[in-house]
Amino acid sequence: MSDGFGVLPDSEIAALFASGGIRAHEALDTDQIQPASLDLRLAEDAYRIRASFLPGKGRTVADLLQEPGLQMHRVDLTGGAVLETGCVYLVPLQEGLKLPSGIYGRANPKSSTGRIDVFTRVVTNGARAFDDVPVAYSGPLYLEISPRTFSVLVRPGDRLAQLRLRRGKATGATEKTVSIDLERADGGPVGWRAKRHAGVVDLRNISGHDPAEFWEPVLPHRGRIVLNPDEFYILASQETVKVTAMQAAEMAPIAPELGEFRAHYAGFFDPGFGTNKGGSRAVLEVRSRDVPFILEHGQPVAKLVYEPMAAKPSALYGKRGSHYQGQGLKLSKHFS
Repeated sequence: MSDGFGVLPDSEIAALFASGGIRAHEALDTDQIQPASLDLRLAEDAYRIRASFLPGKGRTVADLLQEPGLQMHRVDLTGGAVLETGCVYLVPLQEGLKLPSGIYGRANPKSSTGRIDVFTRVVTNGARAFDDVPVAYSGPLYLEISPRTFSVLVRPGDRLAQLRLRRGKATGATEKTVSIDLERADGGPVGWRAKRHAGVVDLRNISGHDPAEFWEPVLPHRGRIVLNPDEFYILASQETVKVTAMQAAEMAPIAPELGEFRAHYAGFFDPGFGTNKGGSRAVLEVRSRDVPFILEHGQPVAKLVYEPMAAKPSALYGKRGSHYQGQGLKLSKHFS
């Protein structure tokens, strides 16, 4: 393992698993380790809970689940189960951690999770913040899941979130603002708006869902659209995004100074993203918050934060196959 500061590459993630820093009930899937992140798998149980919560210092998630009134019922995922919109679930993950000194982490929904408007957050024992894994954390991991627009069919082993690990406080992080693309020379749609009361998305049915049953096209008027409150949109950046071999990037999920909307749920870009010929654009999962909001072509909508890798990954994004390398305006991999 290297001793460099920054985001850990795939080889160091694999070494942590081999040494017990990452623990799992069974071997990792062959494609579970990404160039700069680890996919996290659901275990066999889900707990429907009354409300989201953070354990706080000195308290475990398991203890809080036993408190009266918090857990509504247990859901067995082994044969597949539907997690319904408007509900909050807590699911133990197959992976746990016993991180060495100096290593800490941050989690995010996977791209495909964000694009179907499923809100997820990783919770640790003693957590005071979601998605943050403290230095040298030892213990289990849990995933809070709240489908917002589409109910989803899930099973043990499904991967809705990913974990990025870091060593030390890296220096040299840079930021880039991305803007929205709301012009099409051919007059086609510039985005997609999710339909309410659509069917269930089966997370394992890749390319098996008809987009027309779940989405309606968004057409601009004079280079602008109006975001309706509490509706979910898929849009794309005007710029291409490129992440070099020695960089990892994360998109800030909320930038309040850029407008009254959230522009991204799934925020990791692995090394090698967008290095294909022609480049790749960022796909944005957009939700207006409390009021209708006008977006205009070229308007800044989000920030990308680039940070250094601790070492070069052995395989870059797209080399092992990817649904999103070279993307433009693109729905999740579940849609044909």
